[in-house]
Amino acid sequence: MTQTLVGPRGSIGGARRRALAGALAAAALAVAAPAAAQKGPLGGLDAYTARALKDWQGAGLAIAVVKDDSVVFAKGYGVREVGKPAKVDDRTLFAIGSNTKLFTAVLAGTMVDEGKMSWDDRATKWLPGFQLYDPYVSREITIRDMLSHRSGLGRRGDLLWYGSALDRQQILHRIRFLEPNSSFRSQFGYQNIMVLGAGEAVAAAGGKSWDDLVRERIFQPLGMSASNTSVKALDLSGNVAAPHQWMDGKPVPVPYRDIDNIGPAGSINSNVRDMAQWLRMLLEDGSYGGRQIVKATTLQEIESPQTITAAMPDSLRPSTHFGAYGLGVGMVDYKGVKVLQHTGGIDGMLSLVAFVPEKQLGLVVLTNTAGHNALFQALMYRVLDAYLGGPTRDWSAILLAQTKTQEARAEAAQKKAEAARVPGTKPSLPLEKYAGTYADSLYGQARVSLEDGHLVLRYGPAFTGDLEHWNYDTFRAKWRGAGLGGGTALVGFALDAAGVAARMDVEGIAEFKRVPESARVSAAP
Repeated sequence: MTQTLVGPRGSIGGARRRALAGALAAAALAVAAPAAAQKGPLGGLDAYTARALKDWQGAGLAIAVVKDDSVVFAKGYGVREVGKPAKVDDRTLFAIGSNTKLFTAVLAGTMVDEGKMSWDDRATKWLPGFQLYDPYVSREITIRDMLSHRSGLGRRGDLLWYGSALDRQQILHRIRFLEPNSSFRSQFGYQNIMVLGAGEAVAAAGGKSWDDLVRERIFQPLGMSASNTSVKALDLSGNVAAPHQWMDGKPVPVPYRDIDNIGPAGSINSNVRDMAQWLRMLLEDGSYGGRQIVKATTLQEIESPQTITAAMPDSLRPSTHFGAYGLGVGMVDYKGVKVLQHTGGIDGMLSLVAFVPEKQLGLVVLTNTAGHNALFQALMYRVLDAYLGGPTRDWSAILLAQTKTQEARAEAAQKKAEAARVPGTKPSLPLEKYAGTYADSLYGQARVSLEDGHLVLRYGPAFTGDLEHWNYDTFRAKWRGAGLGGGTALVGFALDAAGVAARMDVEGIAEFKRVPESARVSAAP
């Protein structure tokens, strides 16, 4: 399915702006002082953002706004790490998470421009041996399918990469064991591993790693000198924001998560100054500083609807009627214009990028607090309303109230689950009889051991949970540290006819089958 926008995007004054951009290439990284923006549509944004961050009790954030090929606002707020004095500024690096996906799509677009690949190339053309659960889908799935989330797999399989020792190729090999949850191309189903597959296909077409291609074809020509594709490239002693997870009513620093193995779907680290240059290119029909990074027609294809997404009625946003996903980017209508947007999240970090091509308007918000955080969305609507006109709202107050309501509901649900626990029961077997190695074809091995009188569950290098008896043959795992959000999960054991613990169902992961002693291997999942 190929859809393109009608007419040239940004044609009014576009040629004139691109010519000026070429003449002013030396000043491409110039950023307007935040104070100057306070006199125009963004009047009050500085004070609003600072106050809102305190209301949300977030650690820090940075925001940049681009209008008419100029960076009209760029500033940081709060601290890089709670309890330490270093402030966030417009050069502070954050993980952008899934906002990496559009970089992968644009990178693929550069290969399309050069005739090295096509959006409708079958994945197997570039990934020999690539296989999904359904042989038909294995044969037919294309780069377009992978980047538009219509594989039929849905938001599943993430623990193949999250906290995993598997590399990119091993993850793509294992995905063949994930059963689909819908038919192929029938509906939108967000799928990180398919975007990984698209990125590896681009690497094969380009003859270099995805990381090298992003650096050479995007970062370098856009002057994004601070950006990188790996947590390993971060100098944590420099101007880098520490991730924070919301725990016990406050943001708590957590370690950076190494997600190199899912790189094309989410591993880029950047700052708002660099991301503003990315937005300038997107808003200028793929051109930057007089250089065409990606053809305008190719960018139009990327930004055109490929898959329909849900757009539920919302009294707060009555002007929104549709939702769709292009190639690495989502889109909705808002106040009569198409807004392209994406969020990104990984341990302790949440980001948002939004842009309106017909208004030459874009913004990026990077934050270092995950959980109890919709401020990045509030700031998006604050900026959009400022330029699009019409009724304005205190989006921060509205979304903060909604968030507190949702948190109260979650707490009530947790209490209800606690109340449903059957008291007075005990395990069917002595604890040591539950110990052993359990395996799943998709997720690999999980191990249960008896230590200091209680069971301990270990899955992969990142997740260790202490098991306490819940009821019957079900235990509750309390994950250590920041594993799985520092939360809990129920772990149920099923006994076979001989009274042996034959299966282990780990909530949120999978059902694992016991591995006979003679068949155990040392490979980590």
